[in-house]
Amino acid sequence: MLTLETERLILREMTVKDAPFMLTLLNSQGFLDNIGDRGVRTLAQAENHLIEGPLNSYQEHGYGMYCIELRQSGEPVGVAGLVNREQLPGIDLGYALLPDYLGKGYAVEASRAVLAHAKTLAIGELLAIVNEGNGPSRALLEKLGFVCDGPIPWGEDGEVLLYKIRL
Repeated sequence: MLTLETERLILREMTVKDAPFMLTLLNSQGFLDNIGDRGVRTLAQAENHLIEGPLNSYQEHGYGMYCIELRQSGEPVGVAGLVNREQLPGIDLGYALLPDYLGKGYAVEASRAVLAHAKTLAIGELLAIVNEGNGPSRALLEKLGFVCDGPIPWGEDGEVLLYKIRL
């Protein structure tokens, strides 16, 4: 089981036992506003989301989204990792935090660990997508060294900004 460690965080593979945390994260206002509504409203749906998403990705690709835990307490505060999306021509950096943990540098710290992990997997380029109006996430990507490649179509009648970084 993969574990990535930083000064303040531990990123680990998720299990179905993370369903209560995922249910909370997927329905937090920031997730709904900036990432989208996954329609997950029950623990059973959260378990299924984990099985079909991260757990399947670990098996299929050898990577996925990881649970971000505070090193001192073990409390889950968010997710970060590598995602294959059908709509994108490459591997995507993804991240999301619970509202109480925004603005503390955790997303940058976790994302840097994921970027280092991607290098060990010999991934040459990473993508990231963000809503144009999500200034904090755009600033985070630019701080990490991502460059905006412009808008791309996303979903029904929508657009997102595509960012890229060479590793």
